[in-house]
Amino acid sequence: MPALRSRNYRLFFAGQLISLIGTWMQQVAMIWLAYRLTDSVAMLGLVGFISQIPILLFSVLAGVWNDRLDRRRLLMWTQFLSLLQALALFGLTATNLITPTALLALAFLLGCINAVDLPARQAFVAQLVTDRADLPNAIGLNSLLMNSARFVGPTLAGLIVASAGEAACFLVNALSYLAVLAALAALRVAPRPVRPQPALTALRAGLTYAFSHPQIRLLLFMVAGFSFFVTPYAVLLPVFARDIFQGGAQTYGFLLGSAGSGALAAALFLALRGGRRGVQHEAAGLDRLVAHAMLASGIALAAFALTPAIALAFPLLTALGFCVVISVAGSNTLIQMVVEEDYRGRVMAIFSAAFLGIAPLGSLAIGAVGAAAGVRPTLLLCGLLACGLGMTYRRRLTTDR
Repeated sequence: MPALRSRNYRLFFAGQLISLIGTWMQQVAMIWLAYRLTDSVAMLGLVGFISQIPILLFSVLAGVWNDRLDRRRLLMWTQFLSLLQALALFGLTATNLITPTALLALAFLLGCINAVDLPARQAFVAQLVTDRADLPNAIGLNSLLMNSARFVGPTLAGLIVASAGEAACFLVNALSYLAVLAALAALRVAPRPVRPQPALTALRAGLTYAFSHPQIRLLLFMVAGFSFFVTPYAVLLPVFARDIFQGGAQTYGFLLGSAGSGALAAALFLALRGGRRGVQHEAAGLDRLVAHAMLASGIALAAFALTPAIALAFPLLTALGFCVVISVAGSNTLIQMVVEEDYRGRVMAIFSAAFLGIAPLGSLAIGAVGAAAGVRPTLLLCGLLACGLGMTYRRRLTTDR
């Protein structure tokens, strides 16, 4: 893997791998805890909404910080605050003091931290490779990193929750942040030249740049639609695990692990693809691949909504996980290949808002509709709408370029 030739990227990769496994364990445990405390489908949607809505509200403004401050130091602060949040969650859960209100408050706090952390982490990757030709591979490896954790974390969380309870997952996550803090402290990154601008001026400039660039604009709108209709399916998986397939925390972990295995395969595919031919050649054809993946995601989601047996659910979620990562990580790669360095932090913040910030609106809507109309009809409708989105993207490729 070409990007791993860079010492800084190797350190970052290793620290993030450990930390992200803990992050996924905590995410799964929080959702399961919310369902255990309330037995409410709507509560699942509310947890997803509360934990991610700060990304929509604050990440674009945080993008200005990412282009003006030392990203390494910024990431050290966000990781340390995330460690404290995980410890608070552990303490309340272990002492049986946790309530739905406290869970929502801590989920909101983590969302505020992530509003700063996620775009900074994505933009920071470009500083860690010594050769710009390695950037597509670094972005692909970053996706592989996240989805390796997505594959391992939920499976471990299901086993740990079933045997030791949710608090154990929260403690493991808190300890995992020590690895990424050590890695960030060991990095040697040259300071970036920064053009001083008033915050609001820089914010307007970033928004104008992103939405006046045809390729970036198209990808941002498509990712936002995809995020609303497809990615919130995960908030309804506890209902499938417990009520439809008559399982428990392990079943929930295996369902998420199936989606994670597909995501891992997709991330590996993108990482290998990103290491072959350099920036310009890697961009060729990736946009069509993203369009096809969006369409296939809708088909897989609709089929999962209708599946009568858990044995069919596992391969369908694997296919869905594969297509989701191709769609989102592929879009991220295309944007990072064309964005100017001066705007990278702000554009990645807008991307985070379009993907992770729109997702809570989808989680809230899908949770409410699922509670009223049933989870199967809700996911079927989302799958059909995602198919329409993929077909729209395919048609717009030739007109917006």
